[in-house]
Amino acid sequence: MTTVLGYLIRRLGWAVVLFLIVTLYTYVLFFILPGNNQTVRRGFRVVQAPSSLRNDTSGDEQLSLAHEYGAFVWRLVHADLGHSRITREPVARMIARAAPVTGSLVLGGAFVWLLFAFPIGILSALRPRSLLDRAGMVFVLIGISAHPLWISLVLSYIFGFQLALTPIGGYCSVFTPSESCGGPVQWAYHLILPWIAFGVVFAAIYARMIRASIIETLDAEHVRTARAFGMSEWRILKTQVLRNALLPIVTMLGMDVGIAFSGAIFVERAFGLPGIGPLLFGSLARRDLPVILGIVVLVTTAILVFNLIVDLLYPLLDPRVRHIQTSTERAPRREKPERRPGRAPATVP
Repeated sequence: MTTVLGYLIRRLGWAVVLFLIVTLYTYVLFFILPGNNQTVRRGFRVVQAPSSLRNDTSGDEQLSLAHEYGAFVWRLVHADLGHSRITREPVARMIARAAPVTGSLVLGGAFVWLLFAFPIGILSALRPRSLLDRAGMVFVLIGISAHPLWISLVLSYIFGFQLALTPIGGYCSVFTPSESCGGPVQWAYHLILPWIAFGVVFAAIYARMIRASIIETLDAEHVRTARAFGMSEWRILKTQVLRNALLPIVTMLGMDVGIAFSGAIFVERAFGLPGIGPLLFGSLARRDLPVILGIVVLVTTAILVFNLIVDLLYPLLDPRVRHIQTSTERAPRREKPERRPGRAPATVP
């Protein structure tokens, strides 16, 4: 219990350190570098210009810079991201309005890509070089080669325009429904195509990863031992193969959070979803730097949180990690035997 608690504390501390590093980099990028600082500072209502800080390196100015950075982090912790330079609306309110749309797309798309990736990867691994395996690899090749924006446009044209089975675009809110659009059914109905378009690319990547991981695990020594003891293939797959093969997938989920946000931006652009993507594009076009800063901080925080969750879940999924940590902490230190001066070591004749 002490070992697990120490591991949790170390991971939480490392996440805090990474957050401070990212905020420091963001502060330098938007506040210290020339060209952008005045606009952002107007959004944050900071009166002192940093040009003198770059020219004068006295102790008072450096102390003022550290004080301003501390105030910047304090505002971020309290969700005070300033005001938009264009609309004068609080940036936190703008992001809070767009973040649920992107969150719905990413979470629903993740469910879709895992729903496709696991069956394709497992069946392809169990029947390598078969017709089913080749068909799955064709799907993988198409999914990896295609761009999310192109997939979104193709799906929207076929199922939305030609067949009229789904909406071409738009979004219906679950929590704040309007008279013409709203509720869980309309919300899911408008997100079917965005979920599929978002999930195809990642489903292809994960299907290939699952296939390779299962094939490698099926060749492991403990699997051959289980077969020698007469264990059925289904039981071997369920108890010996899947758990070990899914460990790299869990690691990939934490690493692909940033890539998922970048893919969601293109899907939102194609289907007209009012998420983080259109807000970011509009802010870049109008040089609304306080909004861009808020989006950078939001995405960075989301990546850190998801990676922290993966780090905390990994010891629960892989007992070997807990065993290594426990044995490392409990292993006694070997002390070198003291040699008395004047006595030669005994020799065996």
